[in-house]
Order: sequence, then structure tokens, then C-alpha cells
Amino acid sequence: MAERSTKRQKELLDYVDAFIQRHGYGPSYREIMNALGYKSVSTVAIHIDGLIAKGYLRKTDHSARSLQVITTQLTNGPAKAKGPTASQEKWLVEAINDRFDIYAKTPNQMTLDELYVLIGTLKILGLDGAHESTKARLGKLR
Repeated sequence: MAERSTKRQKELLDYVDAFIQRHGYGPSYREIMNALGYKSVSTVAIHIDGLIAKGYLRKTDHSARSLQVITTQLTNGPAKAKGPTASQEKWLVEAINDRFDIYAKTPNQMTLDELYVLIGTLKILGLDGAHESTKARLGKLR
């Protein structure tokens, strides 16, 4: 099952890449559906979303022809997106600490909401240690 899925992903990825090289813009989902014999546009959307999540494709905006190929080299496992750089991680932690300081001086809902978002970002980025420690610190504010 996984091999079949990988073959279909590779087929779709190669089609998108060739289409962009030939036309200078990405294909529509309907064009992909017709070219690859899918039965519905939603099937195309599922496969595109999967390739985007794995880091092989990206959309530049929400228009119909905004697909860009990142790489056509499928690996055995999913392509791993790079985590934040050390300077980006430092910036994020400093932003969180700044919000804690602001909230300590002037508690308000907007700053608290920003803290929740920034701390959630740590979790999304896989910075679990920083997430747990700042989440504990957030729990003490209540």
C-alpha cells in the first residue's frame, strides 16, 4: 500500500514539475485530475496537501495556479522540514519572555493571548523542552 501511494505521489510530483517547466505556472487541480486519471478534484487536493505537508510542494498563495515544486526527489521517509535556526529559536524565546514581563507589569487579555500563541508555536516547532517550561510558567499566572 505504501509503495503504491509513493508511486502515485511521484507521478503527481513529476507531472506538476513538468507542467511548470513547460508553461511557467502550476497546473490547476482539474488539469492534474484529467492528466493522471483521478476521479475527483478532492482526490487531487488530498495528494497535493500530503506532498505539501511532506515538503515536496508549496503554494505561494491561494490562487489556483500557485503550486511550486520544492524537490522531486522522494525519500523513503517523509521529507523533514528544517526546524528553526538557533537565532530564530532565541528570538522566539525572547519574545515570550518579553510578553511575560509585559504581562507582569500590566496584565491584559491581549498580552495573555499573545503568550498562548507564542508558547503554542514552540510546540508546533518541536521545541518541547521550551514549550513545557514556558507552559508551566504560564500556568502560574492564573
